[in-house]
Amino acid sequence: MLQLKCERCGEVTLKDTCVSLNETVALPRSTTNLVQKCKFCGREGTVLMVTGRGRPLTHELSQSGQYAPLMLFDCRGYEPVEFAFGSGWKVESIEGTKFDAVDLSGGDFAEYDEKGECPVMISNLRSVFNVLK
Repeated sequence: MLQLKCERCGEVTLKDTCVSLNETVALPRSTTNLVQKCKFCGREGTVLMVTGRGRPLTHELSQSGQYAPLMLFDCRGYEPVEFAFGSGWKVESIEGTKFDAVDLSGGDFAEYDEKGECPVMISNLRSVFNVLK
């Protein structure tokens, strides 16, 4: 779920836009994951999710204050400005217990790993978009 800004007029989408690897749109010479028209100026833009370029956020990265590149987006006509953490995340404790379908839309997650006898917590969620040329 992203908020997108039109590169032509600067208008930011009012609602979050869902971009999914499972949804593709055929273009004349390729495919993309989203084609959307700006409601203000009418310019069409695309967003392609590039797989194989992300990596999970680990405990070590988090403790050092670093970000993990979760996904690479190839955006044409739009610029992502905000990421909305939603549901469907996978979380794994440092002891190896897995939690599936985690909802991070509230901004945090707290659970207890009974097997590993340790708390599991996600908080202070932040996202950034770095432009690659």
